[in-house]
Amino acid sequence: MRRSLALVAVAVTAMVALAFLIPLAAAVKQAAESRALGDAERQASMIVPALVVTTDPERLEPALASTAAGGAARLAVHLEGGSVGVSRIGGVDPAAVRAQTIKVPGGFALLRPVALDRGRRAVIEVYVPDAALGEGVATSWAILTGVAVALVAGSVVVADRLGSRMVKATRSLGAAAGALGTGDLSVRITPAGPPELVAAGQAFNTMADQVAGLLAAERELAADLSHRLRTPLTALRLHVGSEGPAAEQVDRLERAVDAIIETARRPARPTTMGCDAAAVLKERLAFWSALAEDQARPWDLYGTEEPAKVPVAAADLSAVIDATLGNVFRHTPERTAFTVTLHQGSGMVGILIADAGPGIDDPAGALKRGHSGAGSTGLGLDIARRLAESTGGHLKVDRSPLGGAAIQIWLRTTEPATGPRPARRLLRRAGGPRQV
Repeated sequence: MRRSLALVAVAVTAMVALAFLIPLAAAVKQAAESRALGDAERQASMIVPALVVTTDPERLEPALASTAAGGAARLAVHLEGGSVGVSRIGGVDPAAVRAQTIKVPGGFALLRPVALDRGRRAVIEVYVPDAALGEGVATSWAILTGVAVALVAGSVVVADRLGSRMVKATRSLGAAAGALGTGDLSVRITPAGPPELVAAGQAFNTMADQVAGLLAAERELAADLSHRLRTPLTALRLHVGSEGPAAEQVDRLERAVDAIIETARRPARPTTMGCDAAAVLKERLAFWSALAEDQARPWDLYGTEEPAKVPVAAADLSAVIDATLGNVFRHTPERTAFTVTLHQGSGMVGILIADAGPGIDDPAGALKRGHSGAGSTGLGLDIARRLAESTGGHLKVDRSPLGGAAIQIWLRTTEPATGPRPARRLLRRAGGPRQV
């Protein structure tokens, strides 16, 4: 922006300077010519008294030599009987010459007729060289050029200072917006610069305050709603007792609710996130395996032998896995098999969850937030989709080889270079060996 303002200042000031300096330069040249011709007129006038006294060439020569023009051999007098001095135009007829300035080699000749007594006439010739016509013009033009350059430089300095204020305020606003976008809700700016940028800075601070307030209210609401689950959990614990598989599941559910409340009350999420997808899958499948055994569901976990680093928080990935597996348990009959496959590709990590249930009749509609054809909240797949898209990946709903639905969650681990390649599904017969 500073460079653009400087270029605009140069262009505008240069045009204004040229608009004034070109006519002024022409006027200076014309003034120099007028001054030289006026001086020639004065030199000619100095000889008129001598011509009134005498026309004798011998007596006129000292008079001519006494003038500056005569001393420089630039003055001549043309009489009816001949010429005195150095002439540039040769012999002339005094009776036929009128006052004029004519071009001669190297300059101009100023001719001024003089009327004498008894009808006689004489012509005074003053030679004006080209150097005299342009005397002082180059110096004047150099001064004018310096003034123009100084004006342009001054305008650039002023524009740069103004641009510096604007650029500094704009960069500050941009940096604050970037920090807010990365999750720093405490960032604020001191409005500065032109009135428009000051208004924009004030609007940004107001927006940041509102965003922080809305997020704080949302976190408190999520924590309050999660806390309300403690009452039915307490009743459920009293119902199932303190021992046995059911009690263990209630304990895990209580720990999950506590984690939700703790996460919801955090001021903000960390800006740098990452976890091992293989470890998260093992941990979540260990949680769901107890329920799978209760419902006699065969299941398999593949591809978790090697670590798989993904740019998302472990809590977020766990929530997505829980939501997706929860859909399997909620919308498929008991004894329905499912498989979970972790695939590591070039710049992508894929989590493929397939089941042998009835499948999803409307895959596109299932991805819409709040839309569900099976009586649920319709948020599970949308949460998974948003997590995948936050990394530059995507989510796909397809038909699995087991006959039911296949949920493919692709998380990008590097900057996108080429389109994602379809992963080769690594599915085995349901009910085989398990990995946790």
